[in-house]
Amino acid sequence: MAFSVNEFRSQMVGDGARPNLFEVSMPFPVFSAPGNAQTKLTFMCKTAQLPGATIGSVPVQYFGRELKFAGNRTFADWTINVINDEDFIIRNAFERWMNGINSHNLNVRNPLALDGDVRQFGKTGNTLKRYKFVGLYPTDLSPIDVDWGANDTIEEFTVTLSYQWWESVETGVV
Repeated sequence: MAFSVNEFRSQMVGDGARPNLFEVSMPFPVFSAPGNAQTKLTFMCKTAQLPGATIGSVPVQYFGRELKFAGNRTFADWTINVINDEDFIIRNAFERWMNGINSHNLNVRNPLALDGDVRQFGKTGNTLKRYKFVGLYPTDLSPIDVDWGANDTIEEFTVTLSYQWWESVETGVV
């Protein structure tokens, strides 16, 4: 029966995946992160997304009728939100990385794309799902608002990253 609570619960494996059990990790280019930015990011990344993908549609007209064929896959940018602390290590690493890609005053380019990943954990700490982002690089670093009236809060900033594609990495969990 469609309205059986017991049937629904029997289909809900592990009481459902929880969106707050995740970890983001990515290396930074050596020149951009002289400290422990890579390790620190796993703790300070407050929000992220498991990736999506879109397959385009190629419409073809035939005798007044539109037929659709599968097109190319595209990947939307990936956005993370980072908690900032007083050492600015992660913020500085992203600023240096972006400056290495395209400097402020010389307009020289050094395309530095790296791989990163996001992991979804189960409530027992096991990895449920892992996505690897291939050819990842930052494209947008949001401003940090400062405000004399902003009490009892911690700074955050958003980083938008582009990548070539993502891969779903098998974790061995059924």
